[in-house]
Amino acid sequence: MPVDLTAELALSPAFHDCDPMNVVWHGNYFKYLELARCKLLQRLDYDYPQMLESGYLWPVVDARIKYIRPLRFGQSLVVAVQLTEWENRLRFEYQIRDAETGQKLTIAHTIQVAVEAASGEMLYVCPPVLWQKLGVAPQ
Repeated sequence: MPVDLTAELALSPAFHDCDPMNVVWHGNYFKYLELARCKLLQRLDYDYPQMLESGYLWPVVDARIKYIRPLRFGQSLVVAVQLTEWENRLRFEYQIRDAETGQKLTIAHTIQVAVEAASGEMLYVCPPVLWQKLGVAPQ
């Protein structure tokens, strides 16, 4: 495959992302996944505005997180994302690691499906524009 389907994002949790114990609130993990996913989509030249311009919405319909170790205020993190499926949906797999030690802290995945913007109909195959962005022939 000619297109790199991975991206990494460096970040450090902000004070407002944490509870009084300086542990990242669980809902903010999804924000970090979204930021990494957006970075990968930009690399693929198919970010959210381009998706809409091409006539499709791509809502997240499933998201799962497995916490291994807590994320803390000020900790240097790397959020790695990889697009692992694209035939009939987009499946992104994530790993959050400590930037200094490389220790795995969290694993996750999200699934997005194509929806025709005009009709609101969910598709069960990825539209041709995605195949073009990925540089592969439709299956």
